Amino acid sequence: MKVLIIEDEDLAVKKLQKTLSFVDNTIEIAGITDSISSSVEWLQNNEAPDLILMDIELADGQSFAIFDLISVTSPVIFTTSYDEFALKAFKVNSIDYLLKPVQPEDLEVALKKYKSMRGNTTTTDIQSLVKELQQQLFPKEYRKRFLVKNGQKLISIAIDSIAYFYSDGRLNFFRTVDNKKYVVDYTMDELEDMLNPQDYFRVSRSFYVSIACISKIDDYFGNRLILQLQPATDKEVLVSREKVMSFKKWMGK
Repeated sequence: MKVLIIEDEDLAVKKLQKTLSFVDNTIEIAGITDSISSSVEWLQNNEAPDLILMDIELADGQSFAIFDLISVTSPVIFTTSYDEFALKAFKVNSIDYLLKPVQPEDLEVALKKYKSMRGNTTTTDIQSLVKELQQQLFPKEYRKRFLVKNGQKLISIAIDSIAYFYSDGRLNFFRTVDNKKYVVDYTMDELEDMLNPQDYFRVSRSFYVSIACISKIDDYFGNRLILQLQPATDKEVLVSREKVMSFKKWMGK
């Protein structure tokens, strides 16, 4: 079995080599890299290893970036200093993790797991599992406030004061729960990355609505839904046919 070690600490590399040799002396170290850039270069210029042991925190960033830069087809076992409880849900998946310092018995279990699933993990599996691990370790931060103009002043509005965001085709606005309207200096697509999907849903190209602002939902022709919002709006707020199922799921959480 050929193993690539991605680790930026010399001591950790030596320990991993020694532990691998102790657990299975037939293992061949195919290569050792210490950064995102050197790992990408190695994977581009060498035959894919049977297995990769990958540290999460490297000198030039988190190793998750490797998966954004190159297609990784080899199974990956992460090494990390993060608390095991933060990774508990990830443990049941086909990619494993080892807490540092890596213990021989833990590595042995991980290698047995690798051998049992060998050939069953696709690139798609790896990419999706990496995303899951990244979300567990580093939850995304969503906007908590928006800075907007109010006459000649700038004021800060808390996100939980905003009922919905909408566009009139030229400008984008939000309306607060106390029925005040403000221009927001972001496109609807940019807002999508700022708003917590637990709280806001984009029902159409023109509207992002909060759960709290929806006062009534009715069926509408074309297998769509029509919403009544509070505060009221003079615009028709429709849930497009393609989004009806995901909208209902969102509302039922």
